[in-house]
Amino acid sequence: MSKPPEAPLTDPASPYASPNSRKLHEAAERALDHYLLPAAIMATPYTPSPLFMVNPQSDAETLLTNASGSLASATVMLGNFAGGLEGSHRQTLLGIAQVVMLGELAVNKALDLVVPTE
Repeated sequence: MSKPPEAPLTDPASPYASPNSRKLHEAAERALDHYLLPAAIMATPYTPSPLFMVNPQSDAETLLTNASGSLASATVMLGNFAGGLEGSHRQTLLGIAQVVMLGELAVNKALDLVVPTE
């Protein structure tokens, strides 16, 4: 009489090759949930740090002028930095520079629409 086969450690239909792979899968799921599930992020209200706060007395024209200058500077810095790179890194930086430049154009257009204060 032959001995019955031993039961496998895992279910044959299971994607886990061994009991350790189940632990790895659970750890990967926790890591993905941590980074990809916005529930925890959305549940926490954003409170800006008072260390770098915009003066609440600033008018729209002043804020837009400052934002325009900051975006223009960022565009130049990104372009200069991209000049020293090659390949996909250069293309990535040039793409970021273009997005910043589009933001600058939008801010400048908003600045054109603001009624000047005296």
